Amino acid sequence: MAALAGGLEDAELREAQRDYLDFLDDEEDQGVYHGKVRDMISDNQLLSNAFEELIAFQRALKDFVASVDATYAKQYEDFYIGLEGSFGSRHVSPRTLSACFLGCIVCVEGIVTKCEPGAGSLDEENNPLETEFGLSVYKDHQTISIQEMPEKAPAGQLPRSVDVILDDDLVDRVKPGDRIQVVGTYRCLPGKKGGYTSGTFRTILIACHIKQMSKDARPLYSATDVAKIKRFSRSRTKDIFDQLARSLAPSIHGHEFIKKALLCMLLGGVEKVLENGSRIRGDINVLLIGDPSVAKSQLLRYVLSSAPRAIGTTGRGSSGVGLTAAVTTDQETGERRLEAGAMVLADRGVVCIDEFDKMSDIDRTAIHEVMEQGRVTIAKAGIHARLNSRCSVLAAANPVYGRYDQYKTPMENIGLQDSLLSRFDLLFIMLDHMDPEQDREISDHVLRMHRYRNPNEQDGDALPLGSTVDMLATDDPDFAQEEEQELQVYEKHDDLLHGPNRRKEKIVSMEFMRKYIHVAKMIKPVLTQEAADYIAEEYSRLRSQNEMNSDIARTSPVTARTLETLIRLSTAHAKARMNKTVDLQDAEAALELVQFAYFKKVLEREKKRKKHLEDDSETEKEEEEETQPEKESRKQRRKKARTEGGEESYDPYDFSDTEQEMPEVQAHTPKTPEASATGEAKKTELSEPRLKAFKAALLEVFKSSHAQSVGLKSVMESINRDNPEPFSLDEVKVALAHMQDDNQIMVSDDIIFLI
Repeated sequence: MAALAGGLEDAELREAQRDYLDFLDDEEDQGVYHGKVRDMISDNQLLSNAFEELIAFQRALKDFVASVDATYAKQYEDFYIGLEGSFGSRHVSPRTLSACFLGCIVCVEGIVTKCEPGAGSLDEENNPLETEFGLSVYKDHQTISIQEMPEKAPAGQLPRSVDVILDDDLVDRVKPGDRIQVVGTYRCLPGKKGGYTSGTFRTILIACHIKQMSKDARPLYSATDVAKIKRFSRSRTKDIFDQLARSLAPSIHGHEFIKKALLCMLLGGVEKVLENGSRIRGDINVLLIGDPSVAKSQLLRYVLSSAPRAIGTTGRGSSGVGLTAAVTTDQETGERRLEAGAMVLADRGVVCIDEFDKMSDIDRTAIHEVMEQGRVTIAKAGIHARLNSRCSVLAAANPVYGRYDQYKTPMENIGLQDSLLSRFDLLFIMLDHMDPEQDREISDHVLRMHRYRNPNEQDGDALPLGSTVDMLATDDPDFAQEEEQELQVYEKHDDLLHGPNRRKEKIVSMEFMRKYIHVAKMIKPVLTQEAADYIAEEYSRLRSQNEMNSDIARTSPVTARTLETLIRLSTAHAKARMNKTVDLQDAEAALELVQFAYFKKVLEREKKRKKHLEDDSETEKEEEEETQPEKESRKQRRKKARTEGGEESYDPYDFSDTEQEMPEVQAHTPKTPEASATGEAKKTELSEPRLKAFKAALLEVFKSSHAQSVGLKSVMESINRDNPEPFSLDEVKVALAHMQDDNQIMVSDDIIFLI
């Protein structure tokens, strides 16, 4: 019975096979499927036997062109074929190229790392013995090397590369750092050493078509997604910037200002190229310096995973030429090659450099031009070239002493050159504060992250952050399937992951964030006059904001680049709001970021302060014992003057009066010798508003005179001119004594020196 059933199934199978054969064999009818099968067979011949098929294809193309226009066909000796479309299993990377593809047409994608200069090579007759150069025919020829994408290379393995030969019109179509798709024939060449052919063969790719991949990895979005993005920007006009910043790296607790800076870096400013060829960069550079275990490297990893084009490196594993570009020598031909570095490969992207402080000063100096001009200039070994490296730099470093010393100034802790620090738009100091409440929140957050397990997570595998699927064709695929999937704006709340107390806090999903940033980067906001005036005023205030407070110090110098930093941050804030103009609120948000990043409080050591106070108290006791008889005589004279004159009189030599007894200094006081006036100034009271007003007036005097020293007489005349409440000489000396104690000025022979 089983055999009979099997025989019936075979008979049914053969009958179905005959039906399908009749269906496909429609040559006598319309011939649709018959033609498609023939096309499939011919396509397979072209893909598998590419070398002979392409020659026949090119000759047929020439005959066809000659039949259309014979005159045009005679102008050119050869016509070349370029292939594009879907390659299926033959769409490979340099790592997946194998021996089975030899002689076949393949499509390989990667980054151009090396380029030889285009040169002429002999093509006619191919006589290896003697060559008559005058009668030879030349054609353009170039060899490049492409390397697999860094984001697609397996972890822990070196990236693979393959050499590509370009001829004729394909020469000089690419430069180092370009991401390309190369369609060509995969061939092998024997290698000769000492006149003998070795058993090791060299493989190359003879290109017939090159397609430049997009500079930015564009996410796939539809018109519905764009409408949803615009609706989101209109619905949250007040706190949209804060909402997006909170959604950056949600697995890291705190660091609100740093997340805002990273959002501005991903959005970027507006790049401008002037008529004279100079470029004003729109890239924002950020430096993170702080104690260990404050999530510096984790923030870098998040940017590496979320930015459209990002390349990560470390300070110890990078050199100056490795970051910019290097000139190498080809081992086979001996020719010079230009090899692109990490910053050139990350053109229009982000370079993340961890352990930035471990680099040598010579290597750090090599990236000065890249960070400001956005290009790499090479003049070595007879090669002079300029490569574009318009990228943002995100660096993380540790302080000089391993941990940040709050009793030293930021410049002593950082230990980097001012020429490099001024190229960073924002410099954040991240400290590990011992706050019980904050430590409890961080511990709860970390424990939730460790306890949560995604339902789709594999054992031992980390989930990717949503990278798009590789396209196996040179043409863009149909987006119908992508359009069917609805874009989710917010992450779904999970009590295990986000905590039960944070239901009101909404976090934007990663996919929506990526698409929102891509759409926002297309906007080119224009600076309004109100915002421009505010930025100019605040910049001058930042420049003139000297260390009036002795416990506040700058993290980086305030230069003309700081003005451009304010403009770039304001523009990025306007992009986040999807606004076409940079308004006052954008400039205020940019100033808030700069104020947070540029100034850091410096603590004073308590032991030295106590010792200093004890010394002061001992000297005061000694002075009191010495001047006791003199005080009694002065009190008697003052008492006698009160009884005789009927009103209070002030003795400038009397320093024993308390604050209640001492009257305020009048506008007109008698002149006294300089030494006694200085001593009296130190004991005379001056209200805080008057002291601040005097400092501001003195600062204006120095700014208007453009000098480092000013006479006391000219200061009196300048600050009392058009002043409804003029300062007396004693008030001026009181204020000068205060400023001299704070090491802001120095007074000598009635001349005020600015420190």
